[in-house]
Amino acid sequence: MGQLLSFINGNDHAEQIFIDFEHAQPSDDERELHKNVGEVLNRGPAIIERLLNYAGCNEYIRRAITNPGPETEDAAWEAVLPSVDQLQEFYDFSLELETCFPKLLVALCKNDPKSSLSNQQALAKQLADIFDFVLRFDDAKMVNPAIQNDFSYYRRTLNRMKLSKKDANIKIRDELANRMSLFFAYPTPMMKVLSETTVKFLSQDTTVPRDNVTTALSTMANVCHDMVDKKKFNNEEINMFCLRAMVGSIILFDHIHPQGAFVKKSPINMKGCIVTLKETNASSSPGLLNALRFTTIHLNDADTPGAIKQLLLLD
Repeated sequence: MGQLLSFINGNDHAEQIFIDFEHAQPSDDERELHKNVGEVLNRGPAIIERLLNYAGCNEYIRRAITNPGPETEDAAWEAVLPSVDQLQEFYDFSLELETCFPKLLVALCKNDPKSSLSNQQALAKQLADIFDFVLRFDDAKMVNPAIQNDFSYYRRTLNRMKLSKKDANIKIRDELANRMSLFFAYPTPMMKVLSETTVKFLSQDTTVPRDNVTTALSTMANVCHDMVDKKKFNNEEINMFCLRAMVGSIILFDHIHPQGAFVKKSPINMKGCIVTLKETNASSSPGLLNALRFTTIHLNDADTPGAIKQLLLLD
């Protein structure tokens, strides 16, 4: 499958780039960064699997609350400790994303971002990998109330354990517990990390113009939409990967662009993106539509065309 290039300006969303998500390999110039980012991303599937299998300690906590006493409370505490260790693993992974994401932005956005996405396809694939991970993680976290229930119980019990001198095996103390609490309290914590990291990066790194970052994101969104729409891949899993990368690009664009993603003159083909999501029969499509509805910040602005709002908000 060849690489198709045809950059067309304006709002017709017709930049045609094929990013070979199945076979992209790093060039010599990309190799070092690709290796460093890959070391983080390679652990992503295991993080997702552990999150999907996170059962929580609801029964132990329920017993400790309804029938308080040393036996039930100690049992709940012993059950919660390994669960909270797992939550720390999720939180620590977000810190690693926070470190590697700006490096990708520099590589893909310091020069013309459309050319960079086309010519550094292995790094473009890693940008999509991050969006894929973030959307998967946040979707799974949002439907698992045990995460916040467990951590809330842990924090409530932490002081009592310290007072009773039963804190020898406590690894997550007040300051870290506070940071983790803020992370898990947010409905979509990983996307929040990406958004805040990008805003901070743009305020500190003067070598990468904001317009280059928004152009990279809008191009990625349009390219991912077009590759699904024009059936560039026969693999359904790759198509869903494209759609998650598309939605992640839209959400991040909406967070950092002053007018957001939904305005009439948006460089993103929002109508096409929404229609393609609605026409996709995969089970994760409703979650991606909900991510656009509830994780973006400009959808309900007065400048959002009524037709786009209606298309997205109506099932």
